[in-house]
Amino acid sequence: MAKTLAVTDTPTTGMDRLKTAPARLIDFLKDVRAEMKKVITPSRAQVQSTTIVVIATVFTFAVFFAIVDFFVGHAVTYIFDHLAKT
Repeated sequence: MAKTLAVTDTPTTGMDRLKTAPARLIDFLKDVRAEMKKVITPSRAQVQSTTIVVIATVFTFAVFFAIVDFFVGHAVTYIFDHLAKT
């Protein structure tokens, strides 16, 4: 878990920080190890299902944006042709 530090009014020097670096590193690595124990890897079925959802969504948006691009492109071309004639 995250640890809280009390804020003091005394300024710390670079040497003080250097002296406490190994202890802070050890605390950090302990916290990392504790958090990594909480990580759960998904099963093969979960990975496959989410991958299928992502691929289907990408293709759906690709088709949607292709259609929108087609109509907007033709509309802009029509407007420019109409303004060029006047």
